[in-house]
Amino acid sequence: MRVVIQDDYEKMSKWAADYIAAKINAHKEDRPFVLGLPTGSSPIGVYKELIKKNKAGELSFKNVVTFNMDEYLGLPREHDQSYWYFMHDNFFDHIEIPAENINILNGMTDDPEGECARYEEKIASYGGIDLFMGGIGVDGHLAFNEPYTSLTSRTGLRDLTTDTRIVNSRFFGGDPEKVPAQALSVGIGTVTDAKEVLVLISGHNKARALAATVEGSVSQKWTCSALQMHNGAIIACDEAACGELTVDTYKYFLDIEKKERL
Repeated sequence: MRVVIQDDYEKMSKWAADYIAAKINAHKEDRPFVLGLPTGSSPIGVYKELIKKNKAGELSFKNVVTFNMDEYLGLPREHDQSYWYFMHDNFFDHIEIPAENINILNGMTDDPEGECARYEEKIASYGGIDLFMGGIGVDGHLAFNEPYTSLTSRTGLRDLTTDTRIVNSRFFGGDPEKVPAQALSVGIGTVTDAKEVLVLISGHNKARALAATVEGSVSQKWTCSALQMHNGAIIACDEAACGELTVDTYKYFLDIEKKERL
């Protein structure tokens, strides 16, 4: 596992965007570069940086195929809290990616199991995901894989915990009851099948989750801990998120990254 510690959220976002852009630009295969994407507050800074690079002519998304992590069940795409709406408002509407290259789970499906199976099949049809960017919740959940979700889980229907609905209620007028109780989500196994996984962790409220991801035991309690078993896992974090790391761990990763830059 690689842990890249930056001074603040802005520098973390820029580092992550630079990394993703470099991977896309270095992609020489005939098939598209396949990019997994999250929603939420964590990736917004990265999306802004990627948009800047695209508008400056430094990065093209014409040969990029995207798969989003999740979508609320029962929200139409036109709803301003659907993840389809979020992705277009914050990213897709500002870059020149072909519409047919965008893949987001259909939250209005009448057949959730079939929709999730088709999603897995479509990912496989592209040869898998090259890089999956993600964020984690304060309880360490990755996508909507809440604590005690199997670490080998695939894309499927997820029940959301009360805590998650309370946290997300800030987007629904502060009322947890307005937050959908279920979502469609890629599984932990779906994410860790990617060649690389880049997870963004920022802020004091994510400090316990970062420590569990890096230093804790591999456990279903912290689904983020599955990244310890991934050979291409990268954590991009800010100083504020490092409060629960031991001093030796913190110094180790600063030292390693300093050597990587030499």
